Formats: sequence, structure tokens, C-alpha cells
Amino acid sequence: MPDRGGGPSGPRMRVGRPSRRVRTLLLTLGVLAVLAMLFVMFAGFWTDWLWYRSVKYSSVFTTTLWSKIGLFAVFGLLMAVAVGVNIWLAHRLRPPLSAMSMEQQNLDRYRMGIAPYKKWILLGITALVGLIAGASAAGQWRTWLMWVNGVPFGQKDPQFNLDVAFYAFDLPWYRFLLGFGFAAAVLGLIAAALTHYLYGGLRVTSPGARATAAATGHLSVLLGIFVALKAVAYWLDRYGLAVKSSEFKAAGNWTGLRYVDANAYLPAKTILFCIAAICAVLFFATLWRRTWQLPVIGFGLMVLSAILIGGLYPAIVQKFQVEPNEQKKESPYIKENIEATRKAYGIQDAKVTDYSGKGKTGEQVPKEQLRKDADAQASYRVIDPNVVGPTFDQLQRQRKYYQFPTTLDVDRYKDANGKEQDTVIGLRELDLDGIPKRNWINDHFTYTHGYGAITAKGTGTDPKADPAGSPDFTESGLPTKGMLGEYQQRIYYGEKTQQYSIVGGPQKELDYEADGEKTTSYEGNSGVNLANPVNRAAYAVAFSEPQILYSGAIGEGSRILYNRTPKERVEAVAPWLTIDGDAYPAVVDGKIQWIVDAYTTSNGYPYASRTTLGDTTADSLTAANNQRAVVAQENQVNYIRNSVKATVDAYDGSVKLYQWDEKDPVLKTWMNAFPDTVKKKSEISPELREHMRYPQDLFKVQRELMTRYHVQSPSQFYSGSDVWQVPNDPTNNEKNAVPPYYLSLKMPGDKEQKFSLTTTFTPNGRPNLGAFMAVDADANSDTYGSISVLNVKSEVPGPQQVQSELNGDPEVAEFVRNLRGTDSDIVYGNLLTVPMNDGFLYIEPVYVKGGSANYPLLKKVGVQYNRNTVFKNTLGEAFDEIFGAQGDSPDQPPTDPDQPPSTDPTVQQALEDAQNALERGEEALKKQDWQAYGEAQQDLEEALKRATDAEAKAREEETGNKSGAKAGDKAGEKAEDKSGDKAGDKNGG
Repeated sequence: MPDRGGGPSGPRMRVGRPSRRVRTLLLTLGVLAVLAMLFVMFAGFWTDWLWYRSVKYSSVFTTTLWSKIGLFAVFGLLMAVAVGVNIWLAHRLRPPLSAMSMEQQNLDRYRMGIAPYKKWILLGITALVGLIAGASAAGQWRTWLMWVNGVPFGQKDPQFNLDVAFYAFDLPWYRFLLGFGFAAAVLGLIAAALTHYLYGGLRVTSPGARATAAATGHLSVLLGIFVALKAVAYWLDRYGLAVKSSEFKAAGNWTGLRYVDANAYLPAKTILFCIAAICAVLFFATLWRRTWQLPVIGFGLMVLSAILIGGLYPAIVQKFQVEPNEQKKESPYIKENIEATRKAYGIQDAKVTDYSGKGKTGEQVPKEQLRKDADAQASYRVIDPNVVGPTFDQLQRQRKYYQFPTTLDVDRYKDANGKEQDTVIGLRELDLDGIPKRNWINDHFTYTHGYGAITAKGTGTDPKADPAGSPDFTESGLPTKGMLGEYQQRIYYGEKTQQYSIVGGPQKELDYEADGEKTTSYEGNSGVNLANPVNRAAYAVAFSEPQILYSGAIGEGSRILYNRTPKERVEAVAPWLTIDGDAYPAVVDGKIQWIVDAYTTSNGYPYASRTTLGDTTADSLTAANNQRAVVAQENQVNYIRNSVKATVDAYDGSVKLYQWDEKDPVLKTWMNAFPDTVKKKSEISPELREHMRYPQDLFKVQRELMTRYHVQSPSQFYSGSDVWQVPNDPTNNEKNAVPPYYLSLKMPGDKEQKFSLTTTFTPNGRPNLGAFMAVDADANSDTYGSISVLNVKSEVPGPQQVQSELNGDPEVAEFVRNLRGTDSDIVYGNLLTVPMNDGFLYIEPVYVKGGSANYPLLKKVGVQYNRNTVFKNTLGEAFDEIFGAQGDSPDQPPTDPDQPPSTDPTVQQALEDAQNALERGEEALKKQDWQAYGEAQQDLEEALKRATDAEAKAREEETGNKSGAKAGDKAGEKAEDKSGDKAGDKNGG
């Protein structure tokens, strides 16, 4: 026998199927790959569940999960059935093979090819479309929950007299159902047509009949369903006109009906609904008539009607009825738009009053009174939180692995006398980039938290500080000491803390370094326990970090902390809220709490104009510090409420949601959907409420709407003659909107200062001041949220003009010249605008950055009043220049050197009080604390009045009214002279 390989006695080479061992290995690898994929999917699900359970919001996870699963299953199954049944029915209605044309017989090889697999093909197609449809429907869980749990608004639209809840909660769900129905009808029609063609029910190229009677009936029903859905769409479009967006040259972005909508589109939609309904009946009638002649004619008429009635007719009405007399025609609809927009954005109660803007001069009001008014008008926050972040960082950072945010926050804390003062606050958070040696243990086990809150007076600098111009810190050091008392200083959750940490286990954490290295071990209940090996494996996969699985640094008690920024945590536990861009810290009841403002929004408020939050809340700060903007909310909305105040504990990460707006129907709807997740407003502690404030992002949305909607006259609104604009920030050249400022001030008519959020407006296209707007931002105030707008009626310089005049001041020019060659730069602080005596007082701190201190230090203050601009070392000097020094008034009563001092105890006590007030004023002057100085001056004035009254009364009893009055005047003059002499020697007044 010939040799066939391997030699006469050698084995033959086996070629073809792999050996059993190889097949087993491949099968094992395949099973392992599938298990690995399943575990990756499980890891994501399991870690999410563990996290929600750790923050005690597992109901949010389960409610959301079951809503998604339910929608996926129901609509995925409906779509699969819609497509599968039509394929099955088309196959069942196929003609016999003998009746097929030559064209269809040529498809026989395709039919024969799929015949053995037709069941699997049917299942595959239906499963694919079901999965796609189910996944799309699962994304509508918010729409579903709002429809199921919707609460009435108690307000009705003017056109259809339906509650706003219909547009906010019901209409979006009906539109989703309609869209799903269209998709099911179209996919079912396509699947049926292909099946009919494949099995001979439809013919394309063969002569004669193009479709069998069975195919004709089947496809006609499907077309009838499609047209019937179109009729429903026409009917819903009628209501959609109330929330339709359009461009209106008189108002820009317009929402709601206009004249052409109410008088052309609305009747057109009704007529088209009737035509579509008749057309659908004609398609259904094909089951008996077996001809498409009437349905096709009806469908053609419907298309033609849509063009003529739905398109051409409204255009004719707009051209020949509206445009010749547009203002009169549109006035009723403009009125509805104004009213709805003001209600939807919470500005319907804004108080707009005319304001002269031309301040009173020394000829109209004594200079002494002007100076007193200036001192008491506001707590002038010369420490700008948007500038001094680097200063805090340089002076209080203490270690390289700590950091402060670039933009700090403004809050209110009580001073030693128990009076509230505006305070700048920032947290000393962890900075991993400053760790001496970067590795996995250091990044995630050793360096885990920041330490301490640093505060400074907002109204002045510390004259004893080195270098001069530094903030007057009221809480500082490491650990911190000062006005905050004892509190938990460790910061495990913060705006800068974005990495995960593993705490509480065998590995000790670095606490802080002061007189030696201090270590600690986390004792909070936050995070997920990693003692369980399943949890460790899941997090190793979820974080793509295998060391979590086998590291010896993880043991009994180890917990993993993640999702550590306040915004992330609130967004996770309340995915139905829109979060404000600026979470701010407060020390409350011995804990650092992040306070987060959250909003409920809707885009279904009829007639209310829409705005895009991401654009509206952008300003010069968000341009430089993007995380403070509502950048995640890019969809347009036309309803917003600050309905929830949330807190995040900086130590244990606990999240609490409080119902702030108890009337908001959108919040009530979500509270029905997620019961027991939002606490009642009454559960907010008084200590926490003291630090709550009106949110910036809501205020920025409202001020943008107020540029146009401060006008309530339709004719004036249409003409656009009184449109305002938010001016650009004059302190930089980036041409971004000026941010609003927190400031304690007195608005005209107020008797005391209120913590407020303020902004300015300029007329559209002009630089002068058009209006000033302030909202009461103190959550403890009875008038919290009340908006006051001063409509300026005189030609008053706006922020940009004031900045230009300040830059042109000779003292500023000299100051700039002196800085040349010193590697120093000027940094302009917030330009504060304060209404006073029918005019406006502008205050702008000026910082110098560079030289020996490469961080901003307050060096100068610019002030303008009645076009009088000064540039001095301190605010007191600037006030001296503009109003005259305290005590220089010629109107003081003459002194009598022969009059002996009074021995009356009431007078003596009053003079002692005056002396104490004077000393407090001197101390405030040294620190440039203008709020404390203003309060001291008020106390001094009251004490002097008591002394004068008491002395006069005593003298009247002894020698008569004349001598008593003279002694009283002498006592008052003596104290006032002493006050004036001392205050005049200082740098403020």
C-alpha cells in the first residue's frame, strides 16, 4: 500500500473537527465570558442598590427601577405583539402557491431558505423591536409618574378652561402614547407589507392585480389605524397650541396662542380632525368593499386639506388680518402671556415703583445726616467672595493637600454682641494634587478629608494683619478657632471632593498636622461596608480597581465613600429635581452642613414664555467657575419653583430634603410618587433656617424675565419701549452678565437692613441705569422672597459708566502709575449698588495682587454718589470726602463752659452708654467694619438723645425750662464733640 503520511506504521494526521478537549475549553471560555458579562451588569446594579440603601433612600431606587421595568415590559411587549401579530397574520393570509405570479415564484428560493427558521426569525424580529421599544419607553418613567400622581394646579388656561395640570402632567403622557401608537402602526405596516410581498399577497412588477383581497383588507386596516391616530394627533394639537413655542417679533420667544392660532389654526385642527376621522372610516370600510379607491381619495383630500387649511389659510389670516393691525389683534393674547409668565416664574407680586435716581445733596439734606444715612444704609461688603478665594487659600491653607474654592460664599453669623453680620465663608477641603507622594493607599486611604471652616467679616479688613488688606478672619487656624465654637471640623463631603475614599478599616487616616501628625479613623455611618467579599468584588468591577478585591488595607469596618459632592448626592436621591449651581456651607448645631437649593420645573405651563436655564443662569462667575451654573439643565422650561431646600452633612454625608414651597403642585406630585422622601417644612430647625437664603439661580432666571415682563400693559409690551437688559460685568472685559450680589441693605421705606440679593438693569442698548432689583433673601423674614424693583426715571450712570468714571479718576491713574514695574495687578471687586436718599451709592473695593503677596489684598475703595467719584484707602475716608467727616456739621448747638456736668444718674448712664458706643465705633473703624460702625453710631445717637432729654427734664424741675434745656444741650454737645473729635481722627465715619 502506498504511504499516505506518517510512514507505513505511523498514525494518520486527523484534520477537521477539533478534539473534545479543545471543544470543552472553548465552551468553558464562552461560559466564563458570559458569566463575566453578567457579573459586570450585576455589579452596576448591586453597587447602586447598596449606595441608595446607605443614604436611606432605597425607595427612590426601587420606585424608579420598577417604573422602568414596568414600562419596558408593557410597551416592549405591546410593540412585539403589534409587529409579530401582523407578520403572523400576513403569513396566514398568503395565497396558495399555484395562484402566485412568476414574480412571486421567483422568490421561492428565499421562502424555502427561511422556511425552516421562520419561527426563530419571527421571534428574533419581535424580540428586537420589543427591546428597542421597551428601552425607549423606560426612559419615560418621569412622564409616567407625573401622569399617575398628578396634582391639580387650581389654575385654568383662558382658551380651553382646563387645569394647568392637564398641560403639565397629562398632555406629555398622551403625546408619548400617540408617538408609540404611530411607531407601532408604521412598523406593523412595514412588517405586514414585506411578508405579503414575500408570500405573494403583493405584486410590484407583475401585470394585473397588485394585491390579494386578504392583503388589501389587512393593509387597509393598518392604514386606517394610522389615519385614526393622525386624527387623535390633530385633536391633541388643539391643546398643544396653548404651550406651543413660536417667534413673535414683538416678544421674541413666545409661548401660547396668538390671534392666528385662535382664529385660524384652532378651527383648522378641528376640521382636519373630522376629515382624518372620516378617512380612517373609509380605510376600515375596505374590509367589505375590497377596493382602495375611496380611502385613497379620502387620504389625498386629507393631505390637500392639511396644506390648504392647516398651512395656507393661517398664512392668509396672518398676512391680511393680523399684520395691518397687529397690536390691536394681539393685545388680548399678549395680556394672557404676561399674566401667565409672571405667575409661572413667581414674579407676579414684584413691586415696581418709580425712583428718581438723583440723590439728595448737601444743600437739600445736612451733610451730617447724609453721612449717618450712608453709614446705616447697608453693610458694605468690601470683602468680595468672588475675589478673596486665593487670599483664603494662601493665608489659611496651612498644608499643600488642602484647598479653598475659587469663589467663596456669603452667609450671616452673629458677632460677639449677638448681632448678625455678613460673613464670607469657605471650607478647607482636600486637594489630592498637593499630597507629597501619590499612590493608591495615600489617595484613597490616608488622605480622605478636609478640615475646618474659615470665616471672615464681609465688611472690613484686619488692620493688625500682615500684610495689610487681609480679611478680618473670625474663624481661622488648624484646627480652627473663633466665633463658630465647637463643631465637627472634618469634611468628608464637599464640592472639591470627587474621588472615592475607603475609611474605617485597618488603615489609619491622616487627620491634620499641627504640633505633630494626628491620625483618625472614620466613625460615621456613611458609605458602603466592604467587609462582604461580594461587595468588594462588585466595587472592584464598578470602579475598575482590582486592588479593592485583595488589598490588606481593607478589612472589618472598612467603608467606601463616593458620590461625595453635595450636588451629586442630592441629584441622586431626588432625580426629579433641578439643582442650583451653588451649594454653600453653614455651621449648624455643631456640624458643617451643605445647603443646596433645588427646583421643580415644567415646560407645560400654558401661555408662559420659555427660558433655557443653562443660558439664563450664566454670568461672569459661571464663565470662570463652571460648576456653579445650572449647566446640566439645557431643556427649556416655563415654570420654576424653589420648592425644596436640601442639606448634606459634610461629615457623614446624610441627605435631607425639606419641603420649602408648600403650595407647589409639581412638588406635591413628586411627593406622591416618592412618599416619605421629603420632610415637612416645619421640621427645619431654627438654627438651620437662619442660614437659608434666596437662591441665586432662581433670582437670575427671574431677573432675565423681568427685563421684559416688568411691563404689564399689552401696548407697551408690544412696542418694546421699556425693555431692560442685564448689564455686563464692568469689572472684567469678558462681556458676561454681572452676577447678583448678596448684601444687607435698606430699600426705600424700610426701617432696618435686610439680607438681600440685588442686581441692576440698564435700558436696552443704553449704558445708563434703568432699574435696581432686590429680593428679601432672609429665610427667617416675614417678607422672604418679596421682590422690589426701583424703576429709575432720571439719567443716572449705569455700572459700566461708573466703572469708566472711576478708572478716569486722577487718584486711580496715580495709583496705577505707582504699580507699574512692581509686578502687581489691580483686581476690581464687586461693584455694589445701594439706593440712598432718592439716589444710588456705588461702592467698589479694589485689590492688588502681586509683589510680595501674590494674592488679592484690599488696598483701595472707590465710591460714587451723585456723580461725585472718590478713590481712597478706606471706605471711611471715601465717605469723609463725599459727605464730610462725622461731627463737622455747623448745626451743632453751642457749648457753655460755665455749665457744670450733670449728676443725674439717668444722664450719667446715658453718657456711659454713649462712651461705650463711641469706643465700639472706634474699634470698628480700625477694622473697617462698616456694619458694626453703623450700629455703634445708631447706639451713640440714641444714648445722646436720652442724655439730652433726661438733663432737660432735670433742669426744668430745678430752675425752669430754660436752664434745663441749656444743661441738656451742654451734655449732648459734650458727648457729641467727643464723638466728632475721635471719629474725625479715624479713617471712617
